[in-house]
Amino acid sequence: MPRSSVSGQTGRPPVTSRAEILAAARRLIDRNGWEKLTIRGLAGELGIGATTLYHHVRDKEDLLLLLLTEYAAQLPRPELSGEPRDRIIAAGVLIHDAFAAWPWAAEVLATDGFVARIGDPALWIVEAILAGAADHGCTPAQGVLIFRNIWYYTVGEILVRARTARRHPDGDFPPAENSPFSGTGNSQLPHLTAIADQWGEIAQENTFHQGLTALVDGLLAQATA
Repeated sequence: MPRSSVSGQTGRPPVTSRAEILAAARRLIDRNGWEKLTIRGLAGELGIGATTLYHHVRDKEDLLLLLLTEYAAQLPRPELSGEPRDRIIAAGVLIHDAFAAWPWAAEVLATDGFVARIGDPALWIVEAILAGAADHGCTPAQGVLIFRNIWYYTVGEILVRARTARRHPDGDFPPAENSPFSGTGNSQLPHLTAIADQWGEIAQENTFHQGLTALVDGLLAQATA
């Protein structure tokens, strides 16, 4: 990406840095969501032509990956110590906490193969999980599968909670009596019927760390059996 300043059209402010482009993209995402972000819309936000902007970013995917790399570079990078299993769990928690604060980023990366496309500042945590798996006795391929399963679990949890928060911003689930499995006499769903009035409250509990720990323990045991 060029580092020199690029002037916009006459009478409009120049684009002086990558930081300005990324800041404008972040404003649009915060305002309209990442799905509606376009190069043309970003150019309009910056007051330049789309052709000028293409000197800095190749396309929307390139722009989003630049945003994610910048975000990752600003995150704290704590030292992960202790047993390999504990380091893997700690790395998984870091991934979760980072994307929980930026759930749209999890949506962008909700696809296999994203590791090959993001910048180095975001890869250290992937390396930490692979290193923990290797130190536990896993093969490199097993380490990749452990990371992939942690990623699937983490992204799924983040996206479900983010979409639930959008649909129920007050934090309240629909009344239990509106549940399709509530009420009496449903002999085909006895267990669901019995828990219907508690389902919403239980579903809102934050059990990510507990689930991650169980997942990692199971994956490591399976890999080294």
